[in-house]
Amino acid sequence: MVESWWVSTLARGLAFSAPLLLAALGELVAERSGVINLGVEGMMILGALSGFAVADASGNPWLGVMAAAGVGTLAALLHAFFSITLRANTYVSGLALTMVGLGLSGLLGKPFAGRPLAHPLPKLDIPGLSSIPWLGPGLFQGQNALLYLALLAAFLLWYFLYRTRGGITLRSVGENPAAADALGVNVYLVRYLATAFGGAMAGVAGAYLSVAYRPSWTEGMTAGMGWIALAIVIFAAWDPLRAVAAAFLFGAFYHLAYRFQAHLPPEFLKMTPYLFTVLFLVLGALGKSVRLGAPEALGRPYVRGER
Repeated sequence: MVESWWVSTLARGLAFSAPLLLAALGELVAERSGVINLGVEGMMILGALSGFAVADASGNPWLGVMAAAGVGTLAALLHAFFSITLRANTYVSGLALTMVGLGLSGLLGKPFAGRPLAHPLPKLDIPGLSSIPWLGPGLFQGQNALLYLALLAAFLLWYFLYRTRGGITLRSVGENPAAADALGVNVYLVRYLATAFGGAMAGVAGAYLSVAYRPSWTEGMTAGMGWIALAIVIFAAWDPLRAVAAAFLFGAFYHLAYRFQAHLPPEFLKMTPYLFTVLFLVLGALGKSVRLGAPEALGRPYVRGER
């Protein structure tokens, strides 16, 4: 009985955490370069719509995922142009991107509303590993390939950030862009690339929802996941491996909210993941004085020669 309950929680928690982890990893890289993008929700919903539309038209869900990555990248580059090149308020630019993404997806997605996807991404069963007691049935049975790609991406990003020259360059741009510039690093290029990567990951996260998790299109189907991804970045202290644990925590909690709705008011249970999101954001803000890991130049536009 206990094992069955745990396997169910592990399986559903991991399935729900995949889009949160994908989006959080992308935003983590962008913020490591010093760029805050509050448009994660907008990029995710645009990725969900474009991924579904392309997968539906082509019959190939992987083409949908790639299209979603491309749309997310374009949206992120628009944010980068305003916040990096024009040095506009990065918070306003990100919020505008979210509002535009939600509105545009609602308008363009009307012909697809309620239509199931004929060829979603298949679920995988990994022989041998799926038979491991307690862990195997939840992690290696009936999961989607994008979950494993998200977990692999977290480990690769950790290695990149802390074990490679490129990772040091990225972190130095987020910590002290003037010093990085003095050493010959193109600060603007690094920030553009990091922001574009964040957009691509957010687009893939959205596509996961519409071509894998529940293969269909529904207006507003991201349901605030982009904001949770932003909270995960803070809660994980800008560390990719901690982001894995944080994403699973949110995913498992969201699943348990449905399991316990017979014992507690369902309205309260449905809003608890978002209450925890606000709590973690507040704790992250209060913890700035003890250095939780936020890049020193986070959210500050860089102007060459300006002190």
